Amino acid sequence: MHDHFALLAFVTVAAVLEQAYFSMQVIWARRKYKISPPSTSGHPGFERIFRAQLNCTEYFPLFISILWVAGYFFHEGTAAACGLFYLYMRYEYFHGYAASAQERLKPMYISATLIWILIGLSLFGLTEHFVFAYFGVRIKEMLLGWRL
Repeated sequence: MHDHFALLAFVTVAAVLEQAYFSMQVIWARRKYKISPPSTSGHPGFERIFRAQLNCTEYFPLFISILWVAGYFFHEGTAAACGLFYLYMRYEYFHGYAASAQERLKPMYISATLIWILIGLSLFGLTEHFVFAYFGVRIKEMLLGWRL
């Protein structure tokens, strides 16, 4: 049973570690720019790092949820590959935003596209699941020639 979800679990742990890394960056920026909690404004360098971390945190539940649905109902390897690419793009987004607000744009668009791809894979997988459950038809086999 563990083999069926090892890739998704790996991506999930990597995502948690990435979130922890982003949080540590905020702590270090607070020290560097001498901004004590609960303040969230001050030096523009701190504000960009804080905002980048907050934006990544806001997308985290959406990413984890859709990663697992796509992995379970569509294909674990495909979802995990999209998930790893998403995490890389969020890393690029974070560091781009820390440098300049403009440098966050390309990784932001790519990571948003990956979320939509995972949503699409999830919907396709769920549709295939229900069509098979109620009509006995495997859409993946019909359309893509995949064998389960």
